[in-house]
Amino acid sequence: MAGLYLEEFVVGQVIRHTLTKSVTESDNMFFSVMTLNPQPLHIDFDFAAKSEWGKPLVNSLFTLGLMVGISVHDTTLGTTIGNLGMTNTSFPHPVFHGDTIRVETEIKSVRASKSKPDRGVVEFEHRAFNQDGALVAQCTRQAMMMKRP
Repeated sequence: MAGLYLEEFVVGQVIRHTLTKSVTESDNMFFSVMTLNPQPLHIDFDFAAKSEWGKPLVNSLFTLGLMVGISVHDTTLGTTIGNLGMTNTSFPHPVFHGDTIRVETEIKSVRASKSKPDRGVVEFEHRAFNQDGALVAQCTRQAMMMKRP
């Protein structure tokens, strides 16, 4: 697996993920419908055209999931036990259909578990940017990670 073990994370390390994704109208519509989110800013072009944005906004929870998802291959693929939480989540700039998202992850802290010797906790700060370099999302995520076998 491509994920890193607890011992491989270094505080201050910044991982610039090579995967990017251009967000489509279908991505936004499917996600909003699948999560039963009827917010017209996401799914109603006429309503959104009359908003301050002038067009539909991409659902921010899609953006959050995409940001974390892009990070998985380089960080936690096959080596995570589970997410413990997410804090300090913000969306400082909107995402629109056609935007291309890139992500970087900074390792904020690493600590071994006091009660289980085979694991520990890594705190990640994920940051997502659009094609123009505008920060569109960020969050701090805590994950329980395996130690090297």
